[in-house]
Amino acid sequence: MAREWQFALPEKKHEKKYFGNLKAEVIDAGLCCHCAACASVCPVNGITAGDAPIDFPNWIKECVDCGACIKVCPRWDYTPKSGLGEYIEVTAARSKRFVGQDGAMVTEFTASALEMGLIERAIFVARDSNWRTRIVTIRTPEQLYDRKITGTKYSYADVLPALKDAVLKSEAVGFVGTPCMVTAVRKMQQAFKKFERVKLAIGLFCTENFYHHDLYNFLLEKANADLRNAIKTDIKKGKFIVEMKDGSRVRIPVKDFEEIIPSGCKVCQDFAAVDSDVSVGSVGSANGFSTVMVRTEVAKSILEYIREKDYAEFQEPKLEVVQKLCDHKIKIHPWPPEK
Repeated sequence: MAREWQFALPEKKHEKKYFGNLKAEVIDAGLCCHCAACASVCPVNGITAGDAPIDFPNWIKECVDCGACIKVCPRWDYTPKSGLGEYIEVTAARSKRFVGQDGAMVTEFTASALEMGLIERAIFVARDSNWRTRIVTIRTPEQLYDRKITGTKYSYADVLPALKDAVLKSEAVGFVGTPCMVTAVRKMQQAFKKFERVKLAIGLFCTENFYHHDLYNFLLEKANADLRNAIKTDIKKGKFIVEMKDGSRVRIPVKDFEEIIPSGCKVCQDFAAVDSDVSVGSVGSANGFSTVMVRTEVAKSILEYIREKDYAEFQEPKLEVVQKLCDHKIKIHPWPPEK
């Protein structure tokens, strides 16, 4: 096992241990995207994530100076990814058997990949009654009928530490993540052979993410919207929308969330998850449909299977709308950051 996790050491920029370098260049510099890749590969499990900034409280003493954290960090020597990225096909689709955020195509792709035997398990983000994120392992399509598992949560989740555990237990794993998580996994695959077992990376269209405590308190204070009484959250046409159990909807301009947007999100330009096997989001599709950007042959084979089984209905998407959001993210998140 030890040999499988060896790699060429990255160059240090400071005369400190490697985590000290990561702390100086990424975390303290406000670039950290909270993907938690570093926490997933730390051999002493000293790096913490969760609903708080990435940290290694006792790094001076406990860091073994292996450099793994820097090797997998998508923000080390950062150059933003942006645009539509490369793709084989773009379509709009709605699952006929699952209910999700919009067209439930993240759920459909995962269920179909399991049925095809392409993956043995998938890492999903579920939620509790307070909308705090929790990680679940999906082994059967039937698990995906649980509405607390499907849908968007807009809060950080420890997907990559769970993915590390999954690749140690399984030969073929899928996961769903934000653009920064997908890019981190690609770096993990380059550095550590075990992560080649990640066979399907589903990327989500993303503008920003939040710490749960910040989002919960903001919605409560700004609009008296208690997430404990919510059944769905969404971002559409510049509004953050919370659908409540009583049928009411709270709408808040996204620009009002500026004060709680983490600094790492403010330097990200990747809206369309360009490093994924397939990117999915609502932008560019009619209500109730998902825009699906197929980027790799494995994703193409899953889409063909979905069509063959008649698991979804399809429409033409408006790719120019997706392009507009890609361009907008570049505009509002300039790199280097404006002073």
